[in-house]
Amino acid sequence: MKQEYDFSKGERGKFFRENARLNLPVYLDEEVLSYLQERAKSKGVEVSKLVNEMLRQDIKLIEVVK
Repeated sequence: MKQEYDFSKGERGKFFRENARLNLPVYLDEEVLSYLQERAKSKGVEVSKLVNEMLRQDIKLIEVVK
């Protein structure tokens, strides 16, 4: 690492996008991923759609218990 960096030609906010959306990666254990892939395949849907459906159901259950 340098002692000093020259930012004199830097441009503030050059890459800032107000409406930018950040999608965080989710890492699943191997056996969980395999299970979800099999379920998704048998239902004929993408894994992400299946996971979202499952999470929505869990959220509903949590809200009912509150």
